[in-house]
Amino acid sequence: MSEMPTFGRYAEIPYDRMTPEQQEGYRAMMAARGGLPGPNKIWVHNPKLAKAIGPFGAHFQPGGFSLTEREREIAVCVITSHWNSAYPTSAHERIAKAAGLPAAKVEALVGGMPTAFDDEREQVVYEMAMVLSNARWVPRGLHDRAVKALGHVGITDVITLMGHYTSVAMTLAFYDVPDGATGMAR
Repeated sequence: MSEMPTFGRYAEIPYDRMTPEQQEGYRAMMAARGGLPGPNKIWVHNPKLAKAIGPFGAHFQPGGFSLTEREREIAVCVITSHWNSAYPTSAHERIAKAAGLPAAKVEALVGGMPTAFDDEREQVVYEMAMVLSNARWVPRGLHDRAVKALGHVGITDVITLMGHYTSVAMTLAFYDVPDGATGMAR
């Protein structure tokens, strides 16, 4: 890369230097997300991806899907810390605490330590996230509890949320984006 990095190891492209296709992807991402947070700063480089992942990522914003903010943050903290990605793990550690999850539980989530939740749905989300992030077999009992607590819509939201945040974490880890990086102002 000949450009100086602006976001971890990634050199963002100013809008006026983007190809027409990248500008179209940028506009699609902005329409879906209202900004370019985190990995979107990098994904916009790939216009086809930007057009697809912008609306997909927007699905997981508060109020846009079947999980509560606390449930979302349980799964996100587990998966981003699993991939040792500083930027999203730190950001979601703060978001989880702001959403009302107890600090000790959030710290257990990001530290890979065991914890438990009194709320049945939160406990099921936690167990799903731990089993899936550790590539373990899903026990029949967990499956049955998840169907009862979350339904199939909730189950698929947890699974695809974790897949999305795997992409987030891996992108930001690959480009070595540190906690708190801001990148270019847009």
